[in-house]
Amino acid sequence: MEKHSLTSRRYDLDWMRVIAILCVFFFHSVRFFNMDPWSAKNAVTYPAAQYFTNFLDVWMMPFIFLISGASLFFALDKGKPDEKVGKFVKEKVLRLFVPLVVGVFTYTIPVVYLDRVTNGKFSGSFWDFVPHYFDGVFMGSTENGNFAFHGLHLWYLEVLFVYSILLLPLFLFLKSPKGVQLLDGLTRVMAFPGVFYVLLALPVVLCETFLDHSAWYGHHFFSWSFPVYLCFFVAGFEIISSERLQNSIRRMRWVSLVLAVATTILWIVTDKHADVMSWAWVLTFLGFGMNHLNRNSTFLGYVSEAVLPFYIEHQTVLICIGFFVVLWPIVDTLKWGIIAVSSFAVCIGFYEFLVRRNNGMRVLFGMKPLRKVAIPETLKEKAIIGER
Repeated sequence: MEKHSLTSRRYDLDWMRVIAILCVFFFHSVRFFNMDPWSAKNAVTYPAAQYFTNFLDVWMMPFIFLISGASLFFALDKGKPDEKVGKFVKEKVLRLFVPLVVGVFTYTIPVVYLDRVTNGKFSGSFWDFVPHYFDGVFMGSTENGNFAFHGLHLWYLEVLFVYSILLLPLFLFLKSPKGVQLLDGLTRVMAFPGVFYVLLALPVVLCETFLDHSAWYGHHFFSWSFPVYLCFFVAGFEIISSERLQNSIRRMRWVSLVLAVATTILWIVTDKHADVMSWAWVLTFLGFGMNHLNRNSTFLGYVSEAVLPFYIEHQTVLICIGFFVVLWPIVDTLKWGIIAVSSFAVCIGFYEFLVRRNNGMRVLFGMKPLRKVAIPETLKEKAIIGER
């Protein structure tokens, strides 16, 4: 059996998560100017913006789900064996489900309101709209219905929560002695040069080939189907369980990049094979990330803690600012710059001054409360003497 020297903290995963969430931010900042309907739109839209968002859409969320699956591998090592399940479920409820519910009933509402106004489905003030928020289910700008039970972009938290709870028995088995043997045998085969390209991509290709895209688990509103995201999620767990497989992905990173570029050109020309292209880019970023980013810093500690609140709030901030900026009589590139820079600054400021130091807000945004630092008895005695 393969011996692992895996640590409980992988800084490369933290860096890749931060970078991926920044990509989500820039993806949404450009959506004001692409040709898809959205909650707020510029008067002029651009094919170049559409190509950019389509490109990110192919690999961005699959990459985030893969990182989430890898992180779950380490999360299951926390706690005593008899407390592990309860601690894991509690952590997922607090980190994913609580901020989802809070988002659905608070800062998602103004986004839906602006979407309805932008797309001519409501006229009136925000407070006039609030009672209508529960009229039907919101499933896109062109559809009827207002209640965003998935929290719009927070659907990621919802799906990740469901995956984590439903697959917990499987992941616990794969952490057991028999499961480790089974997983080790699978990853040994996958680690042979080039084999992982086929075995990792195959489940996604099969899902794309045989599943109905128009079904509830299909592409509509979520870019990829839920089974596809599940494949990436499980793959992240598999990959991070094996140093041998990770080393193979690192060694083949330049091959992955060539394959990613080639499949991207094929996708542009034929509008097909996005599934293979997605895996090629995911393996490229994973290979380069594992090779260069596994290092800690004070900055990483700050941004890795901020990344979830930033993700939760960013779309609401972008749309509330962009809704007004796109109406300004200035050039569109300057509009995008103002929207992106000001929204980024507001998100960071909101986190720094309203969330980071407030335990109540930290819980609402899926963060752990700050621990109270115990004052040593000697210092307490000195303080008392000083008061006298």
